[in-house]
Amino acid sequence: MLAFLCLLAAVSPAQIPPGKARLPLKKQIESILSQPDLRQGFWGIEVTSLESGKLLYSLNSTRLFTPASNTKLFTTAAALALIGPDYKFRTTVETSGSLDKYGRLTGNLVLVGRGDPNLSGRELPYNMRTERDADPVRVLEKLADELVAKGVKYIDGDIVADDSYFAFERYGEGWSQDDLVWPDGAPVSALTINDNVIFVNILPGARAGDKAFVSVTPFADYYTIDNRLMTTPAGTGRKIYINREPGSTTLTLWGTIPMDDNGANEGLAIEDPAEFAATLFRHLLEMRGIAVYGRQRTHHTELASLSTFTTVAVASGRGGDEHSLSFPSGPLVLGEYRSAPLAEDIEVINKVSQNLHAEILLRLLGREKGTAGTVQAGLEVLRGFLNNAGIAGDEYSFYDGSGLSRQNLVTPHCVVELLRYALTQPWGKQFHDSLPVAASDGSLADRFKDLNPAAHLYAKTGSLGGVKTLSGYGVTAKGEELAFSILTNNFNIPGKRLNEAIDMIVETVLNSRK
Repeated sequence: MLAFLCLLAAVSPAQIPPGKARLPLKKQIESILSQPDLRQGFWGIEVTSLESGKLLYSLNSTRLFTPASNTKLFTTAAALALIGPDYKFRTTVETSGSLDKYGRLTGNLVLVGRGDPNLSGRELPYNMRTERDADPVRVLEKLADELVAKGVKYIDGDIVADDSYFAFERYGEGWSQDDLVWPDGAPVSALTINDNVIFVNILPGARAGDKAFVSVTPFADYYTIDNRLMTTPAGTGRKIYINREPGSTTLTLWGTIPMDDNGANEGLAIEDPAEFAATLFRHLLEMRGIAVYGRQRTHHTELASLSTFTTVAVASGRGGDEHSLSFPSGPLVLGEYRSAPLAEDIEVINKVSQNLHAEILLRLLGREKGTAGTVQAGLEVLRGFLNNAGIAGDEYSFYDGSGLSRQNLVTPHCVVELLRYALTQPWGKQFHDSLPVAASDGSLADRFKDLNPAAHLYAKTGSLGGVKTLSGYGVTAKGEELAFSILTNNFNIPGKRLNEAIDMIVETVLNSRK
């Protein structure tokens, strides 16, 4: 037996035929983890039968690990439980002024965001992959059209983009500075347009030596392009660099792109989502012939002024309460857009691991069920939810809602307990079905291609530098339902290699149960 185990240890996990090993599950997993490169970091694993409640395998399951995007399991479960799957976000265009019969609006025009993450071209419901409409600003266009239909022709006031429904906390604690310029680290706002991202499209010029062709969508006029990217002869290789300094709206591009290149498309996070929305909305109004005599500006809620904001928000009817608009002192609503049900966005969050949308959910929890639309208030609500679920407070420590923070910590046992609890709740099926399906959709579309057709897997991925995680539900080839969590930290090997090892462990578990 010792000789056989040594032979297994010398074989790559991918070479061990699934379902062929006759060793106990513990020994099979140990043989996978015995590879020299897989022994360098830390592994935390727990596998539990949902039918019997029996613990099937455990390795460091009560130790704390960085969970990466497995954090989203906690945020989305709490949102389904406390906010509800049918919740709809509301975005309005309002004024405290008056509109006369000549189309003159006396007063400011306010675009009020209340957290809708899908003011974009994203198609809902999610269907196997992300699909986007060709028009990423269609919601703002619809609202602008409503103003035209109401007869607005002149605005004698400012265009105000109001994202004060959440506090002005654009980034999470423990986020890396390198993340902030890219879509994964897009700033959080109650007024989010196109996921708070612009797309930079790059094509080679007509001849070698020409500058590359660079375009930006949506709303190219918002950015100043400093294009130093040169076209080179065919076959010379692509080297493209993009930079946007914090606080700047200047995009600098440099490097080379060969003439035979098919082009590149890169997403970049914007700086201030409300400022972007105000500028874009003014542009859309003016395109429709509406004259704006004021300037465009933003209305944020600074953390220091939260107590004052709460009083003002309730008095003005901007707290999300539909009935507050019926009071005489309430604002005049000139346009309104309601989102798809929250459950459809939760599916997006878990299927494609959408960080920004998860962060919006955390602040929504704080706003709707806590004391304020802040990270801290959202985390307090999350703690209360987990306490009611019977999950011990020393098994987790969260600093954001998406998992981008490296300060987040959780035990594999805690993750499994959440998964088990969720299935006992009325929203459990929606939570389960929001997870990526092996070899089918979301972040698992290209994994588990060789999984036994009789087995099934629904699981949330997670990834940071040196961190790979996978937690969710499995159904064995024999029909037994399992909950599992695999958390890996402190690795300095290719992510693909870690994913292969994690996949091999899961396949071993799903194929070994009788």
